Amino acid sequence: MNRGDNPLRERTRIIIFESDTPAGKAFDVVLILAILASVLAVMAASVEHMRAAYSPLFRELEWGFTLLFTVEYLLRLWSARSAWRYQRSFFGVVDLLSILPTYLSLIIPGAEYVLVLRLLRTLRIFRVLKLLNYMQGSNIILGALAASRHKITVFIVAVSVLVTLMGSFMYLIEGGENGFTSIPVSIYWAVVTLTTVGYGDISPQTPLGQFMAGFIMLTGYAIIAVPTGIVTAELARAPREEPNSRSCRACGASGQRASARYCDQCGREL
Repeated sequence: MNRGDNPLRERTRIIIFESDTPAGKAFDVVLILAILASVLAVMAASVEHMRAAYSPLFRELEWGFTLLFTVEYLLRLWSARSAWRYQRSFFGVVDLLSILPTYLSLIIPGAEYVLVLRLLRTLRIFRVLKLLNYMQGSNIILGALAASRHKITVFIVAVSVLVTLMGSFMYLIEGGENGFTSIPVSIYWAVVTLTTVGYGDISPQTPLGQFMAGFIMLTGYAIIAVPTGIVTAELARAPREEPNSRSCRACGASGQRASARYCDQCGREL
């Protein structure tokens, strides 16, 4: 018997992966509230005086949310048309990352691993990414970012070359006596200046260096607009119709468009 022949499994899949039904909408609402509550608990637990006062409560909440999301993850694996495809998907990885750190903390003993445990606890903030699965416009934004990745990569490489040249020039102009002790330090200053952050921990002292700094600042304003324009152009090219929550019964591909009659992955009729 395949997955489609099991009525309970198919019913579970419709509730979990689709929100066209009242049960599916209720499941999504409850899950979103649980995600938000778990993220708030993690953030509150990072406050020292709250952690000291309510440590047992935070521990119980963490395990409660972890067990809840574990059941959800297992139900998704059980009901998905292709469990392996779901596991490899972006949201499948996020779902796993949202529960894995809590279990890993049980098998890492010893006080010397306190910092590692703190890192694992911080990784639980990945649960906030699960919210992307319930935002209708997320697929369009992610698609625009994916479509512009080559242009953005070229832009990043060009900017990296630019700050390397600028940092090298500033190292020659200012020298170690003015804080530019090495080319890497000078490149760090160039990045901070080009992005108009301006920490002020290093600043040029010579007239030529100050002129160079002004040129880099003005260049930064022009450069910052480039990646925004690239992504905006891809968003403008994106289809006006947003994908809804329907999924293909044959292959399990989700995000099918409302007007589509056939699956955009396997070609089966929806």
